Amino acid sequence: MTRGAPAPATLPPEGLSGLDPGWSRLVTVPGLDGVGRTWHVLDNQVEQASVTIVAVHGNPTWSYLWRWVIDAAPDNVRVIAVDQLNMGFSERTGTMRRLQQRIDDLGAVIDALDIEGPVVTLAHDWGGPIALGWAVDHVERLAGVILLNTAVHQPPGSPAPTLIRMARAPGVLRQVTQRTPIFLNGTFALSRPAIPSEIRTAYRAPYTSPERRYGIWDFVADIPLDPNDPSFRPLERVAAGLEQLAETPVLLLWGPQDPVFADRYLRDLHHRMPHAVIHRFEGASHLVSEDRPELAEVVHRWIASLAADEPQLASERRRRPVFAALEDRAADESVAVVEMHEGQGRRSTFAELHTDVGRIAAGLAASGIRSGDRVALLVPPGLDLTAVLYACWRLGAVVVIVDAGLGAKGIGRALKSASPVALIGVPRALAAARALRWPGRRVAVGASDRQAAALGAVTLDAIRERGWGGFDGDGPGDAAPAAVAFTSGSTGPAKGVAYRHHQLQAQRDALMELYQVGPDDRLVAAFAPFALYGPAMGIPSVVPDMDVTAPGTLTATALADAVSAVDATLVFASPAALANVVTTRHQLTDRHRRALEGVRIVMSAGAPISPSLLRAIRDVLPNAEPNTPYGMTEALPIANITLDEIDAAGEGWGVCVGHPLAQVEVAILPIDELGRPADRQSTAPEIVGEVCVRAPHMKDQYDKLWATQAASARPPGWHRTGDVGRLDGDGRLWIEGRMAHLILTDRGPVTPVGVEHAAERADGVHQAAAVGVGPIGTQQLVVVVATSPPATKPAPAEDALAARVRASVGLDVASVLVVPELPTDLRHNSKIERTRIAGWADRILAGGRIGRL
Repeated sequence: MTRGAPAPATLPPEGLSGLDPGWSRLVTVPGLDGVGRTWHVLDNQVEQASVTIVAVHGNPTWSYLWRWVIDAAPDNVRVIAVDQLNMGFSERTGTMRRLQQRIDDLGAVIDALDIEGPVVTLAHDWGGPIALGWAVDHVERLAGVILLNTAVHQPPGSPAPTLIRMARAPGVLRQVTQRTPIFLNGTFALSRPAIPSEIRTAYRAPYTSPERRYGIWDFVADIPLDPNDPSFRPLERVAAGLEQLAETPVLLLWGPQDPVFADRYLRDLHHRMPHAVIHRFEGASHLVSEDRPELAEVVHRWIASLAADEPQLASERRRRPVFAALEDRAADESVAVVEMHEGQGRRSTFAELHTDVGRIAAGLAASGIRSGDRVALLVPPGLDLTAVLYACWRLGAVVVIVDAGLGAKGIGRALKSASPVALIGVPRALAAARALRWPGRRVAVGASDRQAAALGAVTLDAIRERGWGGFDGDGPGDAAPAAVAFTSGSTGPAKGVAYRHHQLQAQRDALMELYQVGPDDRLVAAFAPFALYGPAMGIPSVVPDMDVTAPGTLTATALADAVSAVDATLVFASPAALANVVTTRHQLTDRHRRALEGVRIVMSAGAPISPSLLRAIRDVLPNAEPNTPYGMTEALPIANITLDEIDAAGEGWGVCVGHPLAQVEVAILPIDELGRPADRQSTAPEIVGEVCVRAPHMKDQYDKLWATQAASARPPGWHRTGDVGRLDGDGRLWIEGRMAHLILTDRGPVTPVGVEHAAERADGVHQAAAVGVGPIGTQQLVVVVATSPPATKPAPAEDALAARVRASVGLDVASVLVVPELPTDLRHNSKIERTRIAGWADRILAGGRIGRL
């Protein structure tokens, strides 16, 4: 069929932003279509390459899409980016080229290029099915497959993308795709952030007239939306052929904000290629390689990793399942879990909990949940969450744990990333899930049948009824995936941290060994991440009456009531929770105080805690030894320190978090004058750098964040924490801040925690944040303080206060600013948001208005 006037292939005009004219060449395949066809390709023409990347664009782009990949290519990697016929600067054939013909076209140009050695295909948009069509027929030539925002199938029950259906409407298609540049310009409008004008100009360069745009029209017209469409069966063949790639490494790079190829297409591809690794560029849209130019480095790092033999850290010994202690006490009628509310406790015995776990596990299985399926839990800590969590683990399902403190937007982003098949939540959470289209079938906790039906859910009680006979299936293996827990989001979008069962088993054992937890202990868990560990340790636990999303709501009386409920010997709470306990201790009665005398250990984690607060908590828990374990979502505990050990360590630059646990290795990657970590670790004393850890209870990986995981696991088998610190001469670990918060001055890096502690010793300063303002390498140190009494509004510090802060810090402080209070993270109410403060201070010192922080 004739679609437009034929035109020969040409080279792009010079001066297109980021495009090296030396990469362009024309490649002719004689005899194709009986007349021969000519392509324009970008080719770095590396000779004797160890691998060749063949990059295929989609619609309405051209090979310019891959310029970053070519520019970043290592010396031994050849990159060939093809302009498809009728697209870019390749020949305009005057004919329509449907999917199967485009697959054949790609094979013809690959053959003409005489590529030697293994091939990695790289494709975006509708280049994906074309590249995959060639790949499934040439598996023996493949080193790998990389796909960006594409699809091979319309997932059942979901309509085709709205933008495509609109463009395909009668009377619209040709008008928006060929006669006008509406479709072309609309594609650029999807990007976040907006594409610079010079880049848009380059993308438009091959499509300056209707005669040059008929390939765009053809691409949209050929999208198979119906079984009768000509390319429906060829696309089905490609989709079915993906099973041929079972032994081929696959990387899926995704922009989750894409309104065309949404996350459901990512889920479909991952279902078809479950061995694929994924990296989601949070916030990126359809043109993910434009939204995130660092994607090019990810491509090359992944290809290089295919040849690397990286060790996997495994548990050093066989451990008991996380639910084993609960099964040991299956007939025990003593209390297992207490959920406090207004001084009263809702209770469950070990026998009742064991029965409930079995029924829920069986009910979930009867509802179609299988071992390995992901189940998101949006239930506050307490009886129901405990039962559901252990039921999922007993079944072999993978629990997805998202902190309510992330807010609706953060929770939605996390759930779309994790892609659970089911979402178990309280009515408020399920209402948000329905309104915001969070993925997963719904199970309502604490809801009536009528409420659940209105939410499109079944009740948890209905699940229990389905499993009334109990669960007798095999439990998951030690290496089976167990959980995806999301970080607090205090240093960027929350990341999913994946654990296997053996890693959770090791974490339980590490905690029990560290605090010598025995059968006579009872736990008050006022710190959400550990509100569920009582049954795993085989001891009673209680969740105090508090808002777990706001740790500072824990009062001294609520803590005492919780301790009384189980005669607790252990208390785990965040610094913010303990601070409010100290503040409200005057409300304690003699009965409360007698109960609190039975606590032997108090533990606080999640953020730095001051020695003065640990001393003050002794007035509430007089017989308890204050401990502060160091760790993070990716690995906890790493180190531990008691108040007596803090006093023995004395004042220092940063926070002393104690000696690493016996089963934990800690090393430092030294940093240079610009804060860049070295490649080799050091365990020498007083070397400042990024803290690296290795432990059997360390995370398995970051979920669907391949590049983030790869960067964090260097050297292989270790986790780079992002914290900056040092080991002292006695082997204790000191934390001096975050790598992202280093203040990079012309005299070298300054770590923030030491500055903040020094500033807080100045008279009138309640809390301080140290941040850098200005260009990297010449940043100025700025100290922002919350005073006592609090200031009424943000302002430059008065001269006397600024002088006291400067004298206390002992470094060159460019400016001291005062605010009523410093912002902290939602999860812990303790971590100072230095990045936010730095941006605010930078605007002020650049001459901006002193607004609210």
